[in-house]
Amino acid sequence: MSTPVDDPLEPLSRERSHLASSRAALRAMREDVESLDISDVTANWVNAEVLARQIDERIKALADLSDTPLFFGRLDYLHAPGADQAEGADGERFYIGRRHVHDHDGDPMVIDWRAPVSQPFYRASKKDPMDVSLRRRFGYTRGEITAYEDEHLSDPGEAARTSKLLQQEIERPRVGPMRDIVATIQPEQDEIVRSGLGGTVCVQGGPGTGKTAVGLHRVAYLLYAHRERLARTGTLVIGPNRSFLHYIEQVLPALGELTVQQATVDDLVAGSVEVRGSDDASAAIIKGDARMAQVLHRAVQSHVTLPTEPVVVVRGSRRWRVPAYELEDIVRELLDRGIRYGAAREALPQRIAHAVLVQMERSGEAPDDRVQDAVARNAAVKAAVKQIWPPVDPAKLVLRLLTDADFLAAHADGVLTADEQKTILWAKPARSVKSARFSSADAVLIDEATDLVQRTHSLGHVVLDEAQDLSPMQYRAVGRRCTTGSATVLGDLAQGTTPWATRSWDEALAHLGKAEGVVEELTAGFRVPTDVIAYASRLLPHIAPGLAPVASVRENPGFFDLRPSAGTAEVVGACEELLRNEGSTGLIAADARVPALAEALAAAGIPYLAPGEETTAETRLTLVPASLAKGLEYDYVVLDEPQAVVDGEPDERTGLRRLYVALTRAVSGLIVTHSAPLPAQLGS
Repeated sequence: MSTPVDDPLEPLSRERSHLASSRAALRAMREDVESLDISDVTANWVNAEVLARQIDERIKALADLSDTPLFFGRLDYLHAPGADQAEGADGERFYIGRRHVHDHDGDPMVIDWRAPVSQPFYRASKKDPMDVSLRRRFGYTRGEITAYEDEHLSDPGEAARTSKLLQQEIERPRVGPMRDIVATIQPEQDEIVRSGLGGTVCVQGGPGTGKTAVGLHRVAYLLYAHRERLARTGTLVIGPNRSFLHYIEQVLPALGELTVQQATVDDLVAGSVEVRGSDDASAAIIKGDARMAQVLHRAVQSHVTLPTEPVVVVRGSRRWRVPAYELEDIVRELLDRGIRYGAAREALPQRIAHAVLVQMERSGEAPDDRVQDAVARNAAVKAAVKQIWPPVDPAKLVLRLLTDADFLAAHADGVLTADEQKTILWAKPARSVKSARFSSADAVLIDEATDLVQRTHSLGHVVLDEAQDLSPMQYRAVGRRCTTGSATVLGDLAQGTTPWATRSWDEALAHLGKAEGVVEELTAGFRVPTDVIAYASRLLPHIAPGLAPVASVRENPGFFDLRPSAGTAEVVGACEELLRNEGSTGLIAADARVPALAEALAAAGIPYLAPGEETTAETRLTLVPASLAKGLEYDYVVLDEPQAVVDGEPDERTGLRRLYVALTRAVSGLIVTHSAPLPAQLGS
C-alpha cells in the first residue's frame, strides 16, 4: 500500500483513476483464471469436473458489475496496521470494497470489506478513531464516482457529523431486488455481522432495522473467515416464501458468494410426500406443538417388540442358541442408549452375532470379523431382527396417527387431551400414503419421524429469516439442519402473523436446539420514514406490548397521507400519483381484494407485477396480497383498506400484526386509502 501523501491531481479525478485501475486489475484477475489449463493437472475425469466447477465459480465471483461500485470507502491509517506506533511508522491507505482486488504484482488495490483491516470503516468514530486519520465515503451515479465525503477522525478540531452520502445511500430509491448494505453497515450491525461461527445469534429487529441484510452479510462474513470449513459443511438461507427468496437472492452474489443455498421450511420437509391438503388453525396449532415430538417418539419406539423366543444359528454341524433373556438384554440396552431407530436396527444383528461369537470362542473356536458378519446375515438372525425391530416408514407412521384413533390415543396418552386428539384426526382416512392429502404441518411431522429413524444431515450454518412465524415443530425441523453447526435467527415478534407465532426468542431458541444463543436487538430504523413508523407503532401496545418502537434515523420524514376513498378509482389514482416519483411502488391489499384491484389496474392501463418479480423502468408497480408482504419493501406504498387486512385473518391480534407489516413496507412514502372506518387501534 502507498503512504498517504498530497496528490497533485484533483481528489475526485485521482479517485476515478484508482477506480479505473482497480477495474482493470479485476479484469486481469478474471482473465488469469479463464486462461487456466487444467488438462494435465488432474488424475481423472472426476477431479477434472470438480476443478472445472471450482474455476467456473471463481470466474463468476470475479465478475465486475458495472452498476455496482467496486469500492465505496477509503481508510487512511496514522500508522501501518500491526506496526509499533511508538516507532512513528508511516500510515497506509486502504480502499474498502465488496471483494479483494490486487494488481499484477499481488499488491492489494481494494480490500474486502470483511477483512480485519476494514473493520474501522464501520466502527471508528471521533470518540474512538481506531488509529484512522481519515475515512472517505464515495458517492456513485451509475457505477461512476461523482462525490466524496471526508471525516478526519483523529483531528480534535473537527466536530462529529452525520454523513450526507451515507444518508443518501440509505434513502436511495429501490428498483429491482434487495441490494446489499455493505456500504452502510452501522456499528451495532457490524458487531452482529462479525460474530463468530461457533455461536448462534438471534436478531430481534423492527421494520427497517436491517435485520435481513445483517443476516445475509453475516453469512458472507462467515464464508470469508471460515471458507474451508463451510465449503465442507454447507450454508443455507431459509425464508418464509419463494417471493421473499427471489427478492433477496442477489445480495450474496453481489458480494461474490455463490454457494449459499436458499429454501423455505416447506422445501426442507418436502421429503417423499406431496403437500396437497391444508389444516384449519386449531389443527395446525396442535400439530405444530412441540408435544407432538413426544407422541411421534412413542409411536416409533412402539414398533420394537421384546423377544420371547431364542435365536438359533446353524453353521455347519453346529447349532448356536441365543436365549430370549439375552436377546431382551441386547434390545433393552439399545433402547436405553437413545440412538435413532434405524441405527439401532442396523446394530441389532451385529449384537446378536457378537453373542454367538462369544459362545464360539468359549468352545475353543477362533472366529474373526468375517464370521461375525456372516452370522449377522444369517437367515435366523434376519428373521429375528424383522420381528423384534421391524422397519418403520415415517409417512405411513404419521398417516396412521392421523387416521387411527386408537393408535393415536395409545401414544398421545398424557400428552394430548382427548379433544386435541380429536382435532387432529382426519375425518376421511386415506387409503395410502400416495393418496393422502398431507398438509404442511403433516410434512413437518413426517420430517420429525424421519429424523427419529435416521439422522438428518447437519450444515455448518443456517440463516432463518422471518422466524417469528414458525411453530415449535418447524423450529425443530430447522434445528435438525444445524445440530453440529450454528444459526442466525432473524425476526420481529410484532410481525408474527400465524396463530402459533413465536411468543419469546428464548423459547424459540430452545425449540431450535440452540438455547445458548444470544439475543440481540436492533432498534434504529434506517428504512421506514419517521412519520410512517410513528403511525404504524400505534399498533405495538396491542400486538407486542413488551417491544420498544423503532426509532427512525432518517433525516427525511417521508410522505404519509390518510385518504378516504369511495372505491377502486381512488386507489388507482393514488398509484398513478406515486408512480410519478422515482423508484418502486407497491399496492398492498387484503388477499380477497386483490382480484378487484387487479381488474381496476388493468382497466386503467397500468402494468403491474407479482411479489418477487423484478421491477423494470417500464413496470414499477407491484400488486401485493397482504399475506405476502412480509420482508418486501418499496419506495412508495399504497395500502388499501386497513380494516379488510385485519378482517382477513383468523383473529384480531393476528390481523393487527398483518396490518403492522403492511404499514411498514414503504421506504419514502405511504398513502392509506379506506372507505371503511380505520381500526380503532390506529386512533390518535
